[in-house]
Amino acid sequence: MATLLRKIGLIRLHDRDTEDPKHHHQGSLKGTKGNQKNNNTKHCNTSNETNNILSTPEIKARRFDVSGKDKPAVKQDKPSKDTKEKQLTAGSKATSGSVMPPPAANRQHCTQVRTRRLMKELQEIRRLGDNFITVELADDNLFDWNVKLHQVDKDSALWQDMKETNTEYILLNVTFPDNFPFSPPFMRVLTPRLENGYVLDGGAICMELLTPRGWSSAYTVEAVMRQFAASLVKGQGRICRKAGKSKKAFSRKEAEATFKSLVKTHEKYGWVSPPVSDG
Repeated sequence: MATLLRKIGLIRLHDRDTEDPKHHHQGSLKGTKGNQKNNNTKHCNTSNETNNILSTPEIKARRFDVSGKDKPAVKQDKPSKDTKEKQLTAGSKATSGSVMPPPAANRQHCTQVRTRRLMKELQEIRRLGDNFITVELADDNLFDWNVKLHQVDKDSALWQDMKETNTEYILLNVTFPDNFPFSPPFMRVLTPRLENGYVLDGGAICMELLTPRGWSSAYTVEAVMRQFAASLVKGQGRICRKAGKSKKAFSRKEAEATFKSLVKTHEKYGWVSPPVSDG
């Protein structure tokens, strides 16, 4: 009997030795105290909670970044600010180019409009029977006119000056910009040298009608010249008779600078029409 028990004990010992160490470890844990069991259970639960937290998408992304921090990250080049501006500019150019005509075609169209308008105006002036103004083309240029003003108010001091100095006309130069009649012409006095009458340095003419603000495409050259003749009288214009000064010719460069300055001044302070008593 004893021999049989020993054999059974040996068998059990043998089975115990051949068991999985994990089972053996778990078996040894069964004999521990209850608080240790609770601690182990708490530890397992904490591990499970941690695994659950790490399984969230945000933490996964962080873990991925940490694990791959030693590896060079492949980044897509973002377009810089300059590149974006260039792309937008190119896109706008392409869009605008599909809507607006090319610059060359646009200039050609403006030239055609200007030519037709000036040819028509020349014909109208030649039909005038009162000999108010006559026109000659400067160097046969349709866009550059020399206009002779033959008449002003016969009751004015200026008309008396013209008679006394044998001045047959007041000569003006009128040049027409590319976008005429939608922009005003540039007009200046050539001869004789005038004083007052809203004629300034270089022969520049102070009239709001000749500025972009006061201009209308409906104005004809004849209408502009009549307005100029009226402003000469209202401004008490006279022919200069001072020795030396009367022989000094007007300058286009000086006229352009003066006109630019007076327009800037009037745009700031406004335009004031001369009182009726002046004329």
